[in-house]
Amino acid sequence: MSDQDPESFRELQQQLQSFVAERDWSQFHTPKNLAMALTGEVGELVEHFQWLSNEASDSLPADKLAEVRRELADVQIYTMLLANRLDLDLAAAVRDKIAENETKYPPDRAFGRSDKYTDL
Repeated sequence: MSDQDPESFRELQQQLQSFVAERDWSQFHTPKNLAMALTGEVGELVEHFQWLSNEASDSLPADKLAEVRRELADVQIYTMLLANRLDLDLAAAVRDKIAENETKYPPDRAFGRSDKYTDL
């Protein structure tokens, strides 16, 4: 089973929910609190890149890359918890957003450009 398999994602979601339930933490996981926690974790992720050049951010040493990996996991965990709390299918939301972006950013107009879709 690949990491991209929807079944793997569901299993990961269930594992996360079991972890939370075993600690009785869902009482603290209101959408507001989860969104705030997510923001904090994104801030911790950004700290690893603050003040780095583009080149340095592209070639992090192994120890820093391991720290970034942990922060990305925290971001993903809070994202999954928030989606679950709001009863949103996160995998479907991502698929929908990709489809929306395919329309906004057709390759013939967006290829190699970073402009917003309204400026293409």
